[in-house]
Parts: sequence; C-alpha cells; structure tokens
Amino acid sequence: MSKSQQLLVLEPPVELKFKGPFTDVVTAELKMSNPSKKRIGFKVKTTAPKQYCVRPNNGLIEPGATISVAVMLQPFNYDPNEKNRHKFLVQALIVPDGVTENHEMLWKDTPADQLMESKLKCVFDVDADLVQQMRSSDVTDGKGSEDYMRRELHQLREENTRLKDEGLRQRRGLTRGDVSSTDQLKPALAPGEWSLRWVIYLLLIAIVALSLGIAIGRFIN
Repeated sequence: MSKSQQLLVLEPPVELKFKGPFTDVVTAELKMSNPSKKRIGFKVKTTAPKQYCVRPNNGLIEPGATISVAVMLQPFNYDPNEKNRHKFLVQALIVPDGVTENHEMLWKDTPADQLMESKLKCVFDVDADLVQQMRSSDVTDGKGSEDYMRRELHQLREENTRLKDEGLRQRRGLTRGDVSSTDQLKPALAPGEWSLRWVIYLLLIAIVALSLGIAIGRFIN
C-alpha cells in the first residue's frame, strides 16, 4: 500500500551531510516544519542506531511550528574505500484533537499505510586531500602494504624456526644429560606452555596471511 503524503517539510529534504575527518562527534541539523493546521507527531529512525545519537528522536509539532533535530554522528575510523549505506527515516502521523498523552499508543494503533514517511541518506563529506592521505597512510607508514605483510610473515617464520631449533637442542641436551650452565639459568617450560606458544605463533601467522590476502586484493582492485 502507498503511504500517506508527507505533511512535514524537511530541511535538508533528502541528504544529511557530515563533515570529516570524524575524529570527534559531528552534528548535522535537521529542521522539520509543520505548515498544516493539524498537530503532527514524528519519529526519527536510522539503519545504524549505534552510530548516531538523535535529539529529539520523537515528539509533537504544533501547526505552523518548526523544530530542530540534532543528528550526532559518533567518532569512528573512516575508511574511504567503504561505501556508506547509512539512512534515516522520518515517520509522521496526524495527532487527533484532544490527544495530549499516550502518543506511543497512537503510533501502535495507526495503520502502517496511514503513516507519512520521508527517507534521508547520510553523506560523509571529506576533503579530497584528506581522502588521498587516508588511502596512502598505510603505504607511507609501511603498515598494511604488501611488503610490510611479507616482512612480518618472514619474521614470524624465522621465529618459528628458531623455537623449533631451540626445542630440539633442549631435547637432545636432556637426552645426553649435558646441560650447560647457560641452559640451567633458563626457566624450564612445561609441555602445556610450549603448546600455548605454538598456538599463539600459528594464530599470528594466520592473521598476517589473511591481512596480506586482503591487502593484495585491494591492490588488484
């Protein structure tokens, strides 16, 4: 079923813009005007409720009145390679004369096809220079680049080989009974501790290999 025609006038009408770099709370203002002769109740919803704080997110607008809603985007790590799909939905309904409270019941009792709805998409406004800086920061710092991942993987493999050799030497020494004075100063590791070390290093190798695959996939795309 088609929705009822929206009586509220929204400003901006279709987009909410948030200015980067998003290291702090960024607020966008949404104005809602009621040009009709009827009281209008409203609700503001979003597809990303954990990312935004809306004040007020519901209320009542008297005939001819205008209210301002603050939409606050919480700080986050902006990735210019990820597409933003956040959206907002403004729902409205006509509040009958004489109704002064129990607005929540009014929302429950109103059929869905009688609700007025307006959709707004969120736009992250970031300077082109800042976007370029974000995209190249990993390469500049050496983090996230293909070469960096290969170096990390190589170091993990060398550490893995060193541990194998050290364990082999200790086993041979214990078998021959010729433990040196230097070996005696080293704390003995229980079999469970050696197993834990192996699990940790194998996990590290898997994480670095996965990151390397993701990085290579980005370079290819």
